[in-house]
Amino acid sequence: MQDGGKNIMLILSSPSGVGKTTLTKKIQQKYQSFKISVSNTTRKPRSNEVDGLDYFFISKEKFLSLVNEGKFYEHAKIFENYYGTLKKNVDEIIVSNDIIFDIDWQGTKQLSKFKNLNLIKIYLITKNKEELKNRLINRNQNTFKEVEKRFNSFDADIKHWNDYDYIIINDNLEVCFKQIEKIINNQKSKLITLIN
Repeated sequence: MQDGGKNIMLILSSPSGVGKTTLTKKIQQKYQSFKISVSNTTRKPRSNEVDGLDYFFISKEKFLSLVNEGKFYEHAKIFENYYGTLKKNVDEIIVSNDIIFDIDWQGTKQLSKFKNLNLIKIYLITKNKEELKNRLINRNQNTFKEVEKRFNSFDADIKHWNDYDYIIINDNLEVCFKQIEKIINNQKSKLITLIN
């Protein structure tokens, strides 16, 4: 893998419904240097999702074939579906851009094994579980059964906090975004200092 020298890889993880996808898109809109790592998934696209932009939607057979060929940097099974980051895509992007990963703790653990990467790992949470449940219901993207499943996975997810460099409570989107910006700028400054 090319580590891109001065380019960073920002991982945003959280339980479902905390706002990581919204924050990922905000970062990319403000910072042209950032490209979102588009994952492959076996789940069906939601009505507002575009193949190749939100995810690469592929069959389970194709996904498992890519796993067997060692094509992924990280992959995980989440809520009955598979998700994974192709090595080829990351290697191409990092040469000239920073990358944002919208992945869970399983993927973060796998990426962390690559010690030559300029990884920043941020875990986002809500102030409490009830707030999380309200957000899952209000976003109208899941059935009641799916909301319950995602809500119930919260306790298992947060056990992995200590795998991350930073924990941020997303109580206010703008405040949370400013905190992430500060972390990015500090990391960039450190890398520039090291290179020079």
